[in-house]
Amino acid sequence: MQTPLPNPEARELPPIPAKRYFTIGEVSDLCAVKPHVLRYWEQEFTQLKPVKRRGNRRYYQHHEVLLVRRIRDLLYRDGFTISGARNRLEENAIFEHEVAEEAERARDSVHSVRGELLDLLDFLKR
Repeated sequence: MQTPLPNPEARELPPIPAKRYFTIGEVSDLCAVKPHVLRYWEQEFTQLKPVKRRGNRRYYQHHEVLLVRRIRDLLYRDGFTISGARNRLEENAIFEHEVAEEAERARDSVHSVRGELLDLLDFLKR
């Protein structure tokens, strides 16, 4: 009796090394996705834009490796279609933008209150 092969979608992915650029082969290994699939995803997901250098070689940055892993999870683990995964990523981008704006407003408020407290402290020291 043969042992079943492990499900490639379920396997643990290796940690992403601390480096600036990754080749398509390295991203393939880090994300358990074949290079031709990565090239196809570049056409389907506008957010995925690796830098192209000499001879059209692709170099992915750290955030793009994370994006590939997210796309992989949406498609293989969560069962989304390409269109559904694209929509989910766009929704998340809008949500993240709104959260970033809210965080910026909160930072501005904290700086404002801090300034007022420092002015009050100066006044009280006189």
